[in-house]
Amino acid sequence: MDNSKDFKNIRSTIEDYLEILPQIPTGFNQAEKIKYQKDNIMRKLNASENDWQNYNWQINNRITDAKTAAHLLELDDNTVEEINKVSETYRFAISPYYLSLIDMENDACPIRLQALPSISELNNEGDLDPMGEAHSTPVEGITRRYPDRLIIKVTNQCGMYCRFCQRRRLIGENDKCTEYDIIKNAIDYVRANSEIRDVLITGGDALTLEDDVLEHVLKELRAISHVEIIRLGTRAPVTLPQRITPKLASMLKRYHPLYINTQFNSPMEITAEAKQACDILSDAGIPLGNQMVLLNGVNNNKHIVRCLNQLLLTIRVKPYYIFHPKTVRGTSHFWVQIGDGLEIMESLRGYTSGLAVPTYIVNGPGGLGKTPMLPSYLLYIGKDKAVFRSWDNKTFEIENKCGCNTQDFYEI
Repeated sequence: MDNSKDFKNIRSTIEDYLEILPQIPTGFNQAEKIKYQKDNIMRKLNASENDWQNYNWQINNRITDAKTAAHLLELDDNTVEEINKVSETYRFAISPYYLSLIDMENDACPIRLQALPSISELNNEGDLDPMGEAHSTPVEGITRRYPDRLIIKVTNQCGMYCRFCQRRRLIGENDKCTEYDIIKNAIDYVRANSEIRDVLITGGDALTLEDDVLEHVLKELRAISHVEIIRLGTRAPVTLPQRITPKLASMLKRYHPLYINTQFNSPMEITAEAKQACDILSDAGIPLGNQMVLLNGVNNNKHIVRCLNQLLLTIRVKPYYIFHPKTVRGTSHFWVQIGDGLEIMESLRGYTSGLAVPTYIVNGPGGLGKTPMLPSYLLYIGKDKAVFRSWDNKTFEIENKCGCNTQDFYEI
């Protein structure tokens, strides 16, 4: 029996993606251009390779003013003026590493859009705290919306301040760790509430804490018997991969089960350095998840997201969530319609590995929490049957029967 026609038909379902894939810029296929930009930045900052690989040097040399950005990127006067104007309201900082990923020949570069201030940020549509975190705070430093888990914010510092950040209201004028007494009270709150089994340490970026400070927090939490898992929220593998050292990983693995969620938003962010950082964490037995934010002009394209998610799996990062953008004030130019997200989800299921299919999440305003959004594959459900459509739009039905009496089941 000749099945070659069927296999050709299977290939045809992804032919459009296969044609466009070579045209999608990634950190891997743009490595030479990134190296050129890196060498240029290092020369202008009078930095050595040892400096570049030192995360403290990266932090201390973040680009925080328009004059330096213009010097390193050769920005035009109009762009400099816009950055100056926006930075009067919203602070910015970009690690030299992340700056090296910007393609200055492309005004729509997804790295540039995420990193450099835009005059569009002065549109005041939206709220500074659309998720109502201020009203979900039982004690200072904690956000709690769910019965068995919570967030502890340990710093306001990041390797790079994303232009779409949901917590831009907390960035302030200076980097600072959360005061020790606030962290202590937060841990005491966890200790006093035995239903808390899952703690997420975030900020800011959890991994901007020095190793000894972070270890103190981990040690205190791990000593609480009802805390089953600890999670870290960080973009360090993306914006500051030099932070991920064997020493750090060796420390983190002492506090398993420990998970890390990061945020790659563009294939351009998946570089050799990012891969090395993820390898170090994975080799320490730390599961890595990705929480992409759906951003207009950056990744609201089904082919880009598929490429991103497939590349993530090659560096051992599981696509976990796609977050619908939050209506944070000053970020309206990043907003997309929910239909964009559903189209992306539709283009993933069946067309790529199930491992590459995350959950699309819309956050309820005012702290109502995460709500999953799915394309509708269930067409009808009745007492005796259910009707579905498959990933490739074929309709089928299955019997909807139970093998036992429901009442009998609950009496077992």
